[in-house]
Amino acid sequence: MIEVRELTKRFGATVAVDRLSFSLDQGEILGFLGPNGAGKTTTMRILTGFFPPSSGQALINGHDVVEEPKAARRAVGYMPENVPLYSDMRVEEYLYFVGGAKGLDRAESKKEAGRVMEEVGISKRAHQLIKQLSKGYRQRVGLAQALLGDPPVLILDEPTIGFDPGQIVEIRSLIKGFAGSKTVILSSHILPEVAATCSQVVIITQGRLVAEGPIELLRAGRQGGASLKVLLQGPQEALTRLLQEVPGVDGVACTGTSPHLEGACYFTLETEAQGQVAARVAQAVVAAGHGLMELSPVSASLEEVFMQLTTEEHASGEEAA
Repeated sequence: MIEVRELTKRFGATVAVDRLSFSLDQGEILGFLGPNGAGKTTTMRILTGFFPPSSGQALINGHDVVEEPKAARRAVGYMPENVPLYSDMRVEEYLYFVGGAKGLDRAESKKEAGRVMEEVGISKRAHQLIKQLSKGYRQRVGLAQALLGDPPVLILDEPTIGFDPGQIVEIRSLIKGFAGSKTVILSSHILPEVAATCSQVVIITQGRLVAEGPIELLRAGRQGGASLKVLLQGPQEALTRLLQEVPGVDGVACTGTSPHLEGACYFTLETEAQGQVAARVAQAVVAAGHGLMELSPVSASLEEVFMQLTTEEHASGEEAA
């Protein structure tokens, strides 16, 4: 549905996007992440036809954004970070206007406007001037215009800016509901939002790809080794010595006692190979006659993955410079 091949964009001597490649299948929701200035917005503007690439190729629904710009644009609903709304228009008038710009006739525009206003929760604001709306409701209008015409691809740049927590949950649920039916690229600085909404992640910095794949795999694979969290019942010192002697355990830290279970302590174990070590830990604890109450892997948060990847890339870029 979306394919980016060696995409590059230069502005004079500045390389904003540097040989970027990734792909997204139909019905997937992609979190597009990177620090400020990483090239996210530039990439999205290339995909939506606002900028031509300097080199490389981008395909939307099988259409090259340079060679078949109209066909590519028809497949996309785009919500930029700062939606260009006409503040002196009423909400429904603006959506009729956008429908016409997308090639819908008057009857189709009215039908589509009614549908998308209901979908994003602004039907009661249909006759209100856009300039009278709060930031959150203006963002909803921006999302509504992206949904007009029922495009198979949505590209959303910071869609929940200006929303209160309740509104964020509503819009997150709406976007997550597109899984399987629409292909979505979602750019956001709110990483828990991405983790809760997206199945795939692309992380870029300085215009270059630094990570791509399912969120859980990225979280599990960025810790060097692995970590285990265990809750054991028994003497703390004896348990510590026992855990240190298990093959594959590189570090043992007692992180506290259980408030609900007398004589039980939490430990975090740094390990080499999580699966085999977990089995050996369980066997050693049970064989020694101690209580094994909990054993689970510990994965890095998306924020930790993001910081680690972007910091590493920034440091390597400075070394190269």
